[in-house]
Amino acid sequence: MTAETTAAERDPTRDEARGARVVGVVLAGGLARRMGGGDKPLTAIGGKPILERILERVRPQVDALALNANGDPARFQYYDMDVIADTMEGNPGPLAGVLAGLEWARRAHPEAAWLATFPGDAPFLPRNLVARLAQAIERAGADLACAASGGRAHPVVGLWPVRLADDLRRAMVEEETRKVDRWTARHKLVQVDFAAEPVDPFFNANSPEDVAEAERLLPRAG
Repeated sequence: MTAETTAAERDPTRDEARGARVVGVVLAGGLARRMGGGDKPLTAIGGKPILERILERVRPQVDALALNANGDPARFQYYDMDVIADTMEGNPGPLAGVLAGLEWARRAHPEAAWLATFPGDAPFLPRNLVARLAQAIERAGADLACAASGGRAHPVVGLWPVRLADDLRRAMVEEETRKVDRWTARHKLVQVDFAAEPVDPFFNANSPEDVAEAERLLPRAG
């Protein structure tokens, strides 16, 4: 690699010669109990659904994008994307969404080596999220990466190798693994820290109070 190599050429998610393409999934399979049920991604902030704000930020970062959501997929038809349900019953949590995403990537995009996961209630996600996670994996020789901010890890904001789909399914089915960090601890994980000011990019709107706070923060979000 020469000093003249561009950032795009160094980014492993864009290196077609190595087949390292990246697809993404927005995780929206939760029950939204603190919001009184319904779909958190369809909650409006500043007159625009959270999901629309997420898509504006993450679609340019991936080669294809799906939404992990359970129930009737028709309610998301406006967004023109694959809607994939959990492949495990009983709403076992966000790790089930990661598994559904990995298996969708392998099935629908066999050329993809990586899956990026984005929470469906985070309207301020970084516009360079995937590139920074990929660069950290390359530098550390890691298996996967997750984001962090303000001294706190965000395990479901991550970049996952599609090759680990079967490993994750075995862990969830045979060992009943449900916590993301319990499974990632088996592999070499690198955390990537993002600045939490002026707005934490991983702020999530989990309650009506959070939605009101997101409205207040919106003018400061990049």
